[in-house]
Amino acid sequence: MGKTSEDCVVADQVTPLKSRDSFTSGLGVIAATLGSAVGLGNIWKFPSLTGLNGGAAFIIVYILAAFMAGVPVMIAELMLGRRSRSDALTTFRVLEPKRAQWGLIGAAGVLSAFLILAFYTEVAGWVIAYVFKAASGSLLSTDPKVTSAAFEKLIADPVQSVFWQCIVLVFVGAIIIAGVSKGIEKTTKRLMPVLFAILVMIGVRSLMLPGAAAGLNFLFRPDFSKVTGAVLLTAMGLAFFKLSVGMGTMITYGSYFTKEENIPLTALRVMLADLTVSILAGIAIFPAVFTYGFKPEAGPSLLFITIPAVFSQIPFGSAFVMLFFVLAAIAATGAMLSIMEVPVAYLHHRFSMSRLKATTMTVILLALIGSTAALSNSVLAGVKPFGMTFFDLYDFLTSNLLMPVGGFFICLYAGWVWGPQKVKEALSNDGELKNGGVITLFLYLLKYVAPISIGIILLRGLKII
Repeated sequence: MGKTSEDCVVADQVTPLKSRDSFTSGLGVIAATLGSAVGLGNIWKFPSLTGLNGGAAFIIVYILAAFMAGVPVMIAELMLGRRSRSDALTTFRVLEPKRAQWGLIGAAGVLSAFLILAFYTEVAGWVIAYVFKAASGSLLSTDPKVTSAAFEKLIADPVQSVFWQCIVLVFVGAIIIAGVSKGIEKTTKRLMPVLFAILVMIGVRSLMLPGAAAGLNFLFRPDFSKVTGAVLLTAMGLAFFKLSVGMGTMITYGSYFTKEENIPLTALRVMLADLTVSILAGIAIFPAVFTYGFKPEAGPSLLFITIPAVFSQIPFGSAFVMLFFVLAAIAATGAMLSIMEVPVAYLHHRFSMSRLKATTMTVILLALIGSTAALSNSVLAGVKPFGMTFFDLYDFLTSNLLMPVGGFFICLYAGWVWGPQKVKEALSNDGELKNGGVITLFLYLLKYVAPISIGIILLRGLKII
C-alpha cells in the first residue's frame, strides 16, 4: 500500500498524528461507542415507535434496516478514522490530499455535530432540571395537566432555559478537557453500567404492576398488518440516526482505536447493545403507562409530562421519578461527549490548540449559538427563519439534511473511491485476512444497499417522497 496513514501529513497539519490520545481497552471502546449511540431517543422514541408500528414486527424491520444502513456506515466511519488518525475533517485531507472536495464530508460532519449540540444541550438541560425537581418533590402529581404546566413553565422561562443549558455545556466540557482515555473513556466505562442497572431496576418494578401484560403486549406483540411502506421508512430512518453516524462522531472515535480493535465486531456489538437499551427502556416505561391509563405517545410529552404523572402513582414515586431522570441524564451525557469531541478534536488537531483551549472555545460558541435554541420557547418564540423556531431549524438541518448527506457520501467514498483493497487492508489490520466473508458482505452493503437506503431517508426527510 506504500505509506501508511501515519506517514501521510498534509501541509497545514501541525499536531503529529502519533501524539493523539487513544482508548486504552476493548471495554473502553465499547463503552464510549455505545455511549455515543445511546441517547434520549432510546428512552422514549424507540419504544414508542415500536409499539405504534407493529411491536415485535417493527423491531425485526428495524434490525434489518440497521444492518442495511446504520452498521455499514458506522464501520466505514470507524475504519476511516482509525486509518487517518485524524479528526473528522482532516481525515479526508489525509486520505485524499489531492482531492480536497472530499473534505466537505468532514466539514458537514463538524457542522452537524455543532448544530446538534446547539439544541440537544437544551433538552439535556431540561433533563438535569427535572432531576432536581424530582428530588424536591415538585413533580409529584398524578394529573398530567399539572406536570404539563410544570414543563411549559420551565421551557418558557428564558433564565432557566439558558442556565441549565450552560450547566450541561460546562459539565460535558470538563470531561472533554480531561482527554480521551482519562475523560471520555473513564466516564463512559462508569456511566454505561449504571445506566443498565437503573434500567433493570425500574423495569423490575414496572413488571410488578397490574398493567404489565398490556404494556409488554404493546411493545412486543408482532402485528405485521401495521408494517406498511411508511413504517419501513420510519425504521430505516431510526436505524440510521440511532447509531450516531453521519455527523463525524464515529470518524473521530475511530481515530482513537488501536490497530488491534476488530471494527466490524465492535459495530455489531454496539448496535445490539443499543437495541437492548431501547427495549429495556420500553419494559421500564410501558407497564406503568398502561397500568395507570396513559397514552403511549412518542415525543417529549412522554418524557417530561407522562412519566412524572405515571411514576407518581407508584410507592416511593419521587425516588423513581428522580431515578428515571438520572437515567435520561446518563443517556444524554454519553451522546453529548461524542458529539462535542468532534469540533474539539478538529480545533485541537488542525490548529494545535490545547484541549483546554479548544474545549473552552467550543463551549463558548455553543453557549452563544445554543442560546437561540434555548430561547425558542420564550423571547425568540416569534423569530422563525424558514417558518421554524431556531430549535426546530437546527433539528431539521441536521436530521434531514447534513447527517443523511454525510452518510451517503461516506458510502460513496469508502465503497467506490477508497476501494475494496484499502478497505480489506484497513479492516484486517494490515494482517492476514481472517474475516473475508464479513468484509465482502460489508462492501456489498456499503456500495449498493446503504447509499440507496440513505438516499431514500434523505428524500423522505426533505418531504420529496
